[in-house]
Amino acid sequence: MSQIILASSSIYRKELLQRILAEFKVINPNVDETKIKSENAYQSAERLAEEKAQKISNKFKEAIVIGCDQTAEYNEIQIEKPLNFKSAFSQLKKLSGKKVNFHSAVCICNFNEKISLKKVISFNVKYKDLSSIEIENYLKQEKPFNCVGSIKSEGLGITLLDEINSNDPTAIIGLPLITLTDMLKKVGINING
Repeated sequence: MSQIILASSSIYRKELLQRILAEFKVINPNVDETKIKSENAYQSAERLAEEKAQKISNKFKEAIVIGCDQTAEYNEIQIEKPLNFKSAFSQLKKLSGKKVNFHSAVCICNFNEKISLKKVISFNVKYKDLSSIEIENYLKQEKPFNCVGSIKSEGLGITLLDEINSNDPTAIIGLPLITLTDMLKKVGINING
């Protein structure tokens, strides 16, 4: 089997991938995640997942490289990572009680075989009606400042949501495993033998 590399700096994506693969490397792709003005949130997630996978694939030409990215939007405006307490608080106040669309993109690349597969899973979540105290307590405990939509769903962030509507339940954490399993099978890696 080819070497598999996860092009990510996320420990949560690494933990997710460990559910289905015993052996793989993790390499931070260090790509510029600045949004391009003409892109919508879907296009941005797709482009960044592909850039991450291709950057590592160009260095490790025989490896199967997995890149992923996640974006979110509300009222067709892309939601950024808050980066600090004040921005996260403001973001959660704005999204309180609202439905938000998320886009979780995956790309698999192999330089030598000229493989590039990509897929975006779109889904929505509904935030609970949140009080200022609930938001403040959550932010102090979880510090989700690098999480799109200020939701760290693999932790306490899940308690801020009323519902998640997704065909791929791990998409909310940023790596849709059902989709990834199907994509890996297409490149000759069958998880179940």
